[in-house]
Amino acid sequence: MPTFREYHQYDALGLAELVRNNEVSAAELLTTAITKAEAINPKINAIINPLYDYAKQNLPHLAQGVFTGVPFLLKDLLADVKGIPTSNGSQAFDGLIPQQDATLVNRFKKAGINIFGKTNTPELGLMGVTEPKAFGATKNPWHLAHTPGGSSGGSAAAIAAGIVPMASGGDGGGSIRIPASHCGLFGLKPTRGRNPSGPVHGEHWDGATCEHVITRSVRDSAAMLDATHGAELGSPFILSPPEQSYLSAIKTPPKPLRIGFTTQSPYGGAVSQDCKNAVEHTAKLLTSLGHKVEEHTPNYDSELLIEAYLTMYFGHIAADIKQLKQKLGRNAVNKLEDNTQFLGLLGECLSAGDFVSAKHHWFELKKAMDIYHQQYDLFLTPTVADLPVKIGALAMTPAKLLQTKLINTLGAGVARFAKKPLLSIVKAEASKNLNKTPFTQLANLTGQPAMSVPLYWSKTGLPCGVQFIAPFGDEQTLFKLAAQLEQAQPWASKFPQWVEEL
Repeated sequence: MPTFREYHQYDALGLAELVRNNEVSAAELLTTAITKAEAINPKINAIINPLYDYAKQNLPHLAQGVFTGVPFLLKDLLADVKGIPTSNGSQAFDGLIPQQDATLVNRFKKAGINIFGKTNTPELGLMGVTEPKAFGATKNPWHLAHTPGGSSGGSAAAIAAGIVPMASGGDGGGSIRIPASHCGLFGLKPTRGRNPSGPVHGEHWDGATCEHVITRSVRDSAAMLDATHGAELGSPFILSPPEQSYLSAIKTPPKPLRIGFTTQSPYGGAVSQDCKNAVEHTAKLLTSLGHKVEEHTPNYDSELLIEAYLTMYFGHIAADIKQLKQKLGRNAVNKLEDNTQFLGLLGECLSAGDFVSAKHHWFELKKAMDIYHQQYDLFLTPTVADLPVKIGALAMTPAKLLQTKLINTLGAGVARFAKKPLLSIVKAEASKNLNKTPFTQLANLTGQPAMSVPLYWSKTGLPCGVQFIAPFGDEQTLFKLAAQLEQAQPWASKFPQWVEEL
């Protein structure tokens, strides 16, 4: 059985190769992962539903695939496993047991992974921090007083702490890229429709959400996308497959690329010097690798971006709450966090016309990015505008909490009556939170692939990723560049000191 330190040396493909060569068994890897989880998880609260017996029972039945025998964690949102509760980060879903695997989970299984737990996420995946009331806050392994980000914060923390080299995530507004940045990992959001969303959802959040994995190595992400991409019955989008596998593509460096960049927030908020330094450091590295890098920002209306994003966000929260009532009864809604109920009320205030008008902006944003990519192959930004905040820093103040409780009690009728001032107040409050993570929502609305790459750590020891956005459908360029950057400045062997000392 591999020791902690030996286990750390391998990415998921490396572990799978050990199993394939009979140097270690899948059972031994699982035992090591469970031992690590039991030692580490009490410190970081990343795994909220251990599935150790489930994983042990599956050992004789693992599919033969590229990741056969590799221990794996699922984000406990959307990633349904037949017969196992999906909490969605909330007490409200108690008693809801999926009757079938999500399509993507089924494809993960066909790649040979062994699921042994589900990871923490904010309620309904709504926040860029992972602090659900149902399960408590997940802590960043690089500094336990700080957030690992969200909404895939549990998965990212588990990887950063060395429990697994790869875990699942979903990204509706940055929820793969933000925690990847905060935890010093590689995180790719695929193109809209590249991975399936069924069978429950044809698309989630109108296609803004894309699910994939967070990884230590670029090649693990590429190999998993090879294993999972492609349409299913009912898919609203059918994309052309890549010309070659993503894993084989990364073996060839990219051509010299034209890369535009900015360090300015699209919403006008402050960007920390560390986040600016991360981009400037990356620009110098890119130039040394033969790429042409210059400061240039796409020409789009940031007000349209935030209006479109928040309208979609509020509307889907309202729809999710309506569906919750239908499945588990009205009382289940009372178990939702106050802020979630409040945001759902705002979604009820929006008309169909409001939603359609906002959806028109998605096209305008996509057109602006298509114009930009006629001149630049990629768009480079900080992934986030600030280093990971301390746990609890973005929680509602007592006054705001009292206000939301009052409006929730009064109900949708009062909310509709006060629609304009309420929406104005909440959009202003949401903008403050988005000012910490203003760079990621664009790619969710345009559907473009985007990645966070860990090339910079602050003097305080906290990671700060950089984001690259590529044209629609062009994950290959992202993977090629990421592999080149990984070779030039390796990051996969970096672990927090306390993890190294285990």
